[in-house]
Amino acid sequence: MNLYTQAESNIRKTWLYLFFFLILIIGVGWLFSYYFESPIILYLAVAISILMNFVAYWSSDKIVLAVSKARPIEKKDNPELYRVVENLCITAGLPVPQIYIIDSLQPNAFATGRDAKHAVMAVTRGLLEKLERTELEGVIAHELSHIGNKDTLLQTVVVVLVGVIVVMTDFFFRISFWGGFKKRDSRDSGQLGLILIAITVVFAILAPIFAQLIKLAISRKREFLADASGALLTRYPEGLARALEKISADPNSLSVASDATSHLYIASPFRGEEKKSWLHKLFMTHPPVEERIKALRGMQI
Repeated sequence: MNLYTQAESNIRKTWLYLFFFLILIIGVGWLFSYYFESPIILYLAVAISILMNFVAYWSSDKIVLAVSKARPIEKKDNPELYRVVENLCITAGLPVPQIYIIDSLQPNAFATGRDAKHAVMAVTRGLLEKLERTELEGVIAHELSHIGNKDTLLQTVVVVLVGVIVVMTDFFFRISFWGGFKKRDSRDSGQLGLILIAITVVFAILAPIFAQLIKLAISRKREFLADASGALLTRYPEGLARALEKISADPNSLSVASDATSHLYIASPFRGEEKKSWLHKLFMTHPPVEERIKALRGMQI
């Protein structure tokens, strides 16, 4: 059976996640439009979310690659890497993605693109220099699993939707700072009006947090799935397990990574997250490496 027949199930889950996100955006827009007595805010919220999703769908890979300062390579530049990617693509039944290199000593990698035909894979120079072939195959198989499972589109769209919510709430507080609260209080000083105002303020504070938590929950779940799919693809879970150990233990920083793109990488590009407080752990974009390694070594293939 083809490894990626489960992708159809992932697509249905993807639309479900996006449905909840859109409901959240509409809810934020409605509350803000009530608070400022301006229906146009709701219309703008919906229009901006659609526009940003359109841009993300067609240009997400270009944006991420530019931010990551990745440069394209051809087969002649690194025949060994291309050979590994091509062999695994044949096994997975996927077209060969475009391959990019990030000039960083930290071993890491990510995949992006709206579908398998427009997929892109980026690996760091440190990944090629520090990993053995079986470990490199494990990482490549993991990223191909993201492509085959159609994770790359979801991860990009979710980032955009989270950004919309953050921008909307920032707009709310900026406008309120210049007199919005006082204006609404003077128009609607009844008990119901005060309750709705309080709900609007609380929602404005909590909405970005909820959106971020949904984003992180999706990212963590799909990392486990990609680990399992990648291990099935190579038939050697130990290769990916050892690769994750080396990646997480490497002390080098990845300066081109940011909070917006960190969840795309196979492992967190930031160092020291695992040792921080439980609150920071709650907002980590990746599940703990120890849990991923344990799951891989517990697989029976």
